[in-house]
Amino acid sequence: MEQLASKTWVEISRSAISGNIKAFRSHVGSGASLMAVVKSNAYGHGLVQVADVAQRAGASWLGVDSVDEGIMLRENGITKKILVLGYTLADRVADCVGHDLSFMVSSMETVRAIAALKLPRVGPHASRRRRAAHVHVKVDTGTTRQGVMGDDLLRLTRALKGTPGTLIEGVATHYANIEDTTDGSYAELQLKRFHDALASLRDDGIDPPIRHTACSAAAILYPDTHFNLVRLGVSMYGLWPSKETHAVATREGRLLDLRPVMTWKTVVAQIKHVKKGTPISYGLTERVSRASTLALIPVGYWDGYDRGLSSTGVVLIRGRRCKVMGRICMNMFVVDATDVPGIRVEDEVVLLGTQKRESITADDIASKISSINYEVVTRVNPLIPRVLVR
Repeated sequence: MEQLASKTWVEISRSAISGNIKAFRSHVGSGASLMAVVKSNAYGHGLVQVADVAQRAGASWLGVDSVDEGIMLRENGITKKILVLGYTLADRVADCVGHDLSFMVSSMETVRAIAALKLPRVGPHASRRRRAAHVHVKVDTGTTRQGVMGDDLLRLTRALKGTPGTLIEGVATHYANIEDTTDGSYAELQLKRFHDALASLRDDGIDPPIRHTACSAAAILYPDTHFNLVRLGVSMYGLWPSKETHAVATREGRLLDLRPVMTWKTVVAQIKHVKKGTPISYGLTERVSRASTLALIPVGYWDGYDRGLSSTGVVLIRGRRCKVMGRICMNMFVVDATDVPGIRVEDEVVLLGTQKRESITADDIASKISSINYEVVTRVNPLIPRVLVR
């Protein structure tokens, strides 16, 4: 790839996205469609780029967090069905209808916002070309987060059913404790509650055609959660949801061949040769223990390179691991490049990914900052160019 005129950039692998979706397609089987969850700038990977690759690779749906993300996809030629998974402001319901975005509903306030649009009535099988609100009811089965609980479910769905121009297209829930444990009992309780909710809806004459509960971990570990739509989140990007998920998948023979999609790169901005004992950066928090060659890296916490990596992080230069020295600054930091032969200004630096035989994973970084791989990739500054590579 020809280097960009940018001091830092993110490379996104088309083949890795497609391969990961193909792995899930094989694992899930033909009974359920796949939703590529591209919310939050596609977990930091690039909203439009990932959505385009995902829809070509077989994703039938795209999941976003906000109306604005959905509109951005529509304006960039994305034609697949889009579901707004997060909260939709009352003032933005009209935008969902106008841009053919399905959206989650879990409160009467949203129903009233739909009613205020005074949409014409539509039949249950109306074409999506008809101006209508396509809604998915979010059921809270035990995450105690977004969603409608208990007796409020029928109140909500009856109100939706009675609102002109509204189609209850789907019903969904989300699991609270699949990734963080090897014990599936709470997930099984939530699944039972979801089945109970479906039965209650059917008894009331409501039978939404789309039913979905499975995130990446559920899709891998629990086939009974698949229903007819599976939401592919972090694992579509080649990251395991947790060590526990990987452990259970290994134990039960459900391992998928997932490839990381993101490589984050920059360049060496300056080289310095300093004496033993020279202090480095703000606060003089670290000194070199030998005569050293230092490399200045033009990336900092503004870019999403966490300040918690001060004095603990590593980067790759010419296939060698180089330790971060001193504090991560807003726009730059320093590494010890003493053991990198022939280092030169503007040599490629890998912050996340593989270079020659060495790799730095999102899990490696997460372990150093007491976080999770989701946060590591999602926080990469969205202004940094995303470049599709093979």
